[in-house]
Amino acid sequence: MRETVILYWPNKTDDADYQLARKTINTITGAMPDIVLEDIDISEIMQKNPNTVIYYPVFCNSTGWWGELLGADAIVADKVIISPECQLMVIVSKDNITEDSKKKHLLAAEIHPTSGFFKKMDSSVATISDMLATDVGTILALFTGNNQAKFIKVLENTGNLYLGCIGQL
Repeated sequence: MRETVILYWPNKTDDADYQLARKTINTITGAMPDIVLEDIDISEIMQKNPNTVIYYPVFCNSTGWWGELLGADAIVADKVIISPECQLMVIVSKDNITEDSKKKHLLAAEIHPTSGFFKKMDSSVATISDMLATDVGTILALFTGNNQAKFIKVLENTGNLYLGCIGQL
């Protein structure tokens, strides 16, 4: 089955980043991407065509963009920097990627923000990339780290919940 290339673009399509994103994707893939302007269902797209590559924009000060990847059978495989304000996450089916030990993992967790947790979770284990507070006093957090097993061990030892790996960069 042929690879489908999609650019998800939730903003106005008349800005410079949009035009640059389309041009960059064309240069990378050799084809202009299909454009999705409304909310995107990554899981549904990957089920219909596992050979799809989705370019998903993350803008400065974006939070929570990674949440819809949890449980979606899709994973961030790479990123493409478009401008200082925008980078594109390259999302593919989990079946189409192999683990690369040289890349950092994007690891999601629900944490209780206690000093004990932060003492054990130092930069040698993982660093926080994004956080969202919940109504119940926990934090949904995206971490980057080299050792997934070590990360999970620290989470379990501090009473926190591992939600999954959403990619490698």
